[in-house]
Amino acid sequence: MEKGKVVVLEDRVPKLKKRRRQKANRRLIAYLFFFFLAILCVLYFQSPFSAVRHIEVSGNRHLSDERIISLSGVTKRTSFWKVKEQQVEANIARHPEVKEVTVKKRLPHTLVIHVREWRRIAYVYDQQTFFPLLENGRLLKKEGVKTAPTDAPVLVGWKNGDAIAEMTGQLAELPAAVLGAMSEIHYKPTKEYEDRVIVYMNDGYEVSATIRRFADKLAHYPAIVAALDRNVKGVIHLEVGSYFVPYDPPKKEDDDEAPSS
Repeated sequence: MEKGKVVVLEDRVPKLKKRRRQKANRRLIAYLFFFFLAILCVLYFQSPFSAVRHIEVSGNRHLSDERIISLSGVTKRTSFWKVKEQQVEANIARHPEVKEVTVKKRLPHTLVIHVREWRRIAYVYDQQTFFPLLENGRLLKKEGVKTAPTDAPVLVGWKNGDAIAEMTGQLAELPAAVLGAMSEIHYKPTKEYEDRVIVYMNDGYEVSATIRRFADKLAHYPAIVAALDRNVKGVIHLEVGSYFVPYDPPKKEDDDEAPSS
């Protein structure tokens, strides 16, 4: 103790007690704050306020939004904070038509799903049902439809699995515009061409070709048709070379009409 400075103990005791009470009160307030904060967090995570409110789906063409959401396993009751993006991606990717999928969270309560599907390059017609054939060679037997599709050609009369597999590879190489111009592809082998096919085009022409080099030949279809008279339909032969044979010319209207009496 320095000389000339005398501290009276009785004067310090009340101040020390006051400081201790203030310190204890602050500590109690902090404890109470964190206690109620923890309770609020528990109530929040167990309440509907923490659930996924919006699910946005993009990139899908054939699979509906509802189907993809169902595959994801996420519902409006699922907690937004418990959603694991990788698990949701794995759930959706199990569908054979899904090529790629990405899932992201967007605060505060939105789940964003972007899907890329395998391209449907044809439909196999069997037992009055159209089964999608994907560009990876997979046939979706559980996704058959009864109505004739318009987004890809229909394979008719194909029983040879090897021929279908080879044709799948050829169709996958075609531009989308040429693929969309086809209506039906019939498997019509002959002694001369064991892999011959007949293609019925949406514009009224018929194409006779072979599976071998099918993509190379049909890729020139727009240029071939551009050189033809659109009013004259017929068969475009692409087995070896390239030549056009018109259908028999239609009879004149006068010939069809019965003579007046």
